[in-house]
Amino acid sequence: MCGISGIYAFTQEGRLAIQRLSDSTDALQLRGPDSSGHFTHGPVGLGHRRLSIIDVSEVACQPMHTENERYTIVFNGEIFNYQELKKQLVEKGHTFFSQSDTEVLLKYYIEEGPSFLKKLNGFFAFAIYDKEEESLFVARDRYGVKPLLMFQDEDKLVFASEMKSLLTFGIPRKLDYASLYEYLQLNYIPAPASIFKGVKKVMPGHYLMVGKKGNVEVKRWYKIPYDEKKVKHSDLSYEAQQKKLVDLMDGAVQRRMIADVPLGAFLSGGIDSSAIVALASRHTQHLNTFSIGYKDEPFFDETKYAKMVADKYKTNHTVFSLTNNDLYEHLFRALDYIDEPFADSSALAVNILSHYTRQKVTVALSGDGADELFAGYNKHMAEYKVRQGGFAAETVAALLPLWEMMPKSRSSSFGNRIRQFQRFGEGMNLSAKDRYWRWASFATEEDAKSLLSGKSKKMLSKDVYKKRRQKILSHLSQKGDINEVLLTDMQLVLPNDMLTKVDLMSMANSLEVRTPFLDYKVVNFAFSLPQSSKIDGGMKKKIVQDAFREMLPPELYKRPKHGFEVPLLKWFQNELRPMILDDLLSDAFIEAQGIFSLKEIQRLKAQLFSKNPGDIHARIWALVVFQHWWKKWMA
Repeated sequence: MCGISGIYAFTQEGRLAIQRLSDSTDALQLRGPDSSGHFTHGPVGLGHRRLSIIDVSEVACQPMHTENERYTIVFNGEIFNYQELKKQLVEKGHTFFSQSDTEVLLKYYIEEGPSFLKKLNGFFAFAIYDKEEESLFVARDRYGVKPLLMFQDEDKLVFASEMKSLLTFGIPRKLDYASLYEYLQLNYIPAPASIFKGVKKVMPGHYLMVGKKGNVEVKRWYKIPYDEKKVKHSDLSYEAQQKKLVDLMDGAVQRRMIADVPLGAFLSGGIDSSAIVALASRHTQHLNTFSIGYKDEPFFDETKYAKMVADKYKTNHTVFSLTNNDLYEHLFRALDYIDEPFADSSALAVNILSHYTRQKVTVALSGDGADELFAGYNKHMAEYKVRQGGFAAETVAALLPLWEMMPKSRSSSFGNRIRQFQRFGEGMNLSAKDRYWRWASFATEEDAKSLLSGKSKKMLSKDVYKKRRQKILSHLSQKGDINEVLLTDMQLVLPNDMLTKVDLMSMANSLEVRTPFLDYKVVNFAFSLPQSSKIDGGMKKKIVQDAFREMLPPELYKRPKHGFEVPLLKWFQNELRPMILDDLLSDAFIEAQGIFSLKEIQRLKAQLFSKNPGDIHARIWALVVFQHWWKKWMA
């Protein structure tokens, strides 16, 4: 895992920005603490920071060149089938000077051109420069596991793994108000947009070809092969589907255990991470596993379930048992690393888990992606029940006025259930597209707009926002089933929230995280399955639970799923209260900044510090993150 940056200059003015290549690479130091390198030739500059994983010798450092020095590559990621691909290249007469996957990637591109991307099994963002043609090829992996941002104007095209690196090239920092509006609803900004006008995220499964005349060609090289008509009835029996899933996952896990550095696995005690640990234990005798527990928050502490799995498979298990003070101590370190507003609060827990895990290993397996593939979220069950209809669903919807009056909280079973009833009741009365957007959001469009000042509302292009929203929701229909919801999740929630969170927080700690559920063979198989294999009235993520049932302790199937949570509300009302009232959300700062409505911010603060704050903390957190970001990058 590494960090990359680069520039292709179209004019003499653009070439002056090549002088900033070193600064852009230095900004990625935590992504690659082991070494750095730069390459310049004519209009092109490429930079690299390395976290050594495969072939840790100096010969595998980057930028890497072919023997004749015609081609140069900078690469962030891992190619898990590189040994198989290398064998094919050797049979065709290629020779190799390293044992790295980087060299295989470079030479397969030379052999086949862009079409070779479909043969890669892994995650990546990379750039290859052809000195003879003065062309630059830039590509991103299928699902957006590895980030890649770009900016283009008449003088140059620049790209980087992170915004902080891109900004060193001196690009304009103009706020995109449509992105801000999306952020205030979702707590993140969906690709291809970013917080800055002109800065785009290269879409997953896409590549760019940049020519010396300044022409930039963008092409999509992969999309999830979903055909609604074909998945209605699978050719395989449900039992055969389970067996195939286990076989595919076993291969995915085994491929991701290739490393020349210490490797382990996150173990939350949930089905997904537990299944990965069960499979990984087939391929090593001493697997390292890691969990975090919350001493002060027993409602969210799931370490006893993780220990059951660790004991069953005799892993070298480590539990990081944390107090709220431990979490708080890492709060500002996480905030400081974020270079685009991103307010999924579970990032704080991933940050601290990554911090402690990195002290033991350099690579960790995780269960990310399973919920989006196989319908593991509560919203998926809610969507299923809405589409199925019936007395129970209609009753919950009819009682919406009652749920709106009752206290709600994520920090207790009762309060969380009331919160879910309210959201369900709201969703029942919406179209499929509007319901999906509402359940993906922390704030309604109206609530988000009310936060904006009069000036900001004028800067917000409703047409731009509507076009973005329509494109995100394009797969959803009234007559479809849960698979179209999952397809939308794979293109919205997974890359822009879940994978961004893991990449940001793991890279802040120089830790590589690998996701077996996002092996493209597993994903393609998942979208060949009918709805009935994934969810029914009594079970979410049905095929995953059933396929691994015999491998896992039965207690895992009798427990509620809580996931990562942090005590934001307690912090806001105590430790962070001065920062909110006197700094980031102070009346004086809000007025001087001019982005937000002072009246609405005052209303939210009053609710936060009232006896019934409800579920306000997620919206407050979004504001805190944005304001902290603003002070660091815009003030």
